[in-house]
Amino acid sequence: MPDARTEFSHLDESGSVTMVDVGGKTASRRRAVARATVRMAPETTAALRALPKGDALVAAQLAGIMAAKRTSELIPLCHPLPLTHIDVSLVTGDAGVDIEASAETTAQTGVEMEALVGATVAALTLYDMAKAVDKGMSVEGVHLVEKQKEPI
Repeated sequence: MPDARTEFSHLDESGSVTMVDVGGKTASRRRAVARATVRMAPETTAALRALPKGDALVAAQLAGIMAAKRTSELIPLCHPLPLTHIDVSLVTGDAGVDIEASAETTAQTGVEMEALVGATVAALTLYDMAKAVDKGMSVEGVHLVEKQKEPI
């Protein structure tokens, strides 16, 4: 079994949590993409733009963007980043909604958490807005799809 103190970047030599020091790293252009799916009945998917609370797709897109911008406030050891771009797209289908969130920055650390938080909060917003009409919904498959790092 690996020694957690050497395998996990957010633990110091004694095993205590610590924020990673990225001060010595060179800034680079970074991009990350995450996805999530909200499974729901086809009737629910068809009604997402006309729910009693409003257009769930627009609300979810905005919530995902707003959440990505606040990631460091939600994840304790995550660095606050100057995001240069965030995109959250939602595609409806018979089985539900596929969500893709991308985040970009020029910084000393990556934006994986921002993309993951954006996709997750968009999914949770859909769930919240449609839960009264579909008790069988599920949020599934939240995962990082890609990350890129390019020197500047």
